[in-house]
Amino acid sequence: MPKPKLTFFCELPADELVKLFDGRFLIDDLQSLDASLSLGILDFSNERAQLVKRLNKAGLPVIAWLLLPEEQGYWFNLNNYEYAAARYLDFKAWTTQYDLQWTGVGLDIEVNINEIRGVMEKKQGAPFIKTLFARYLDKHKSLKAKNAYQALVDLIHADGYPVESYHLPIIIEERRAHATVLQRTLGLLDVETDSEILMLYSSFLRPNGDAALWSYANNADSVGVGSTGGGVAIEGIIDLEPLTWEEFARDLRICVTKEKPVHIFSLEGCVKQGYLSKLNSFSWDRTTEIPKGVNKVRALRTGMAASLWLLERPWVILVGLLTLIGMGFLFNHKKPE
Repeated sequence: MPKPKLTFFCELPADELVKLFDGRFLIDDLQSLDASLSLGILDFSNERAQLVKRLNKAGLPVIAWLLLPEEQGYWFNLNNYEYAAARYLDFKAWTTQYDLQWTGVGLDIEVNINEIRGVMEKKQGAPFIKTLFARYLDKHKSLKAKNAYQALVDLIHADGYPVESYHLPIIIEERRAHATVLQRTLGLLDVETDSEILMLYSSFLRPNGDAALWSYANNADSVGVGSTGGGVAIEGIIDLEPLTWEEFARDLRICVTKEKPVHIFSLEGCVKQGYLSKLNSFSWDRTTEIPKGVNKVRALRTGMAASLWLLERPWVILVGLLTLIGMGFLFNHKKPE
């Protein structure tokens, strides 16, 4: 089987980014893999711009992975679309200032990072539950945010860039259920882009991470594989052990079996663990078996889609309850023969 198209995510502050690419060895490795780079735009510094110019000169395709300051949510979501639009305009000005070349723009659509931290650190209780319920009831805001992001995609297209989006896989269950429950409550958005990458990081989904990857891969334009380490720190979620080489190789072969391109999170994790050199001699034509937990994942997905369908249509639950109450009343008051 042919080697899939590889794209590496890289999410580092400017000083660490410069250190990672010190010398030519890493660029040579990426060139030998015919790989692309999705570079997290954490700032608009001179150091980051000079690194992009080096990559441009080396002929490496670079995608601008847009990110926000952490106080604005870091990832794009329902509640920060105005910040996202402003961020893109700042990105355009920076690109023009340094004459940077991009093969595309990446939009990372996830939950507000500060809300995740608040939940994991148990700083949010009853008030946050009330916030989620208020969002659940507010369908107008979700539609307004989706339209705003779709307008941003149109603007990026008008500037000549293809757009790829990075999504949590549960967005697929929302589509199956024709629902927007998770989008309204968690701030996710179902935005139409040129290419959709599902973040199927099996290190976060152990012990059935490989089964989840197998199950969802068909729904992705490209499969997000990881994590090999790196990324922002969130206690209890993104401080899990990275993939071992055996797990990483297994996940790559699943992508090959599914004939999907691969987005690898992250480049810095692969460098730290010595995976790049192994990839250069990797046997891409080896087959892989269907993971044992596939049926379990399929059942879980069906249950999630059914639950989302009902939550989108709470009147169905109400009608069902009233029907049961009415039937109970009739049976309890049935006249004796």
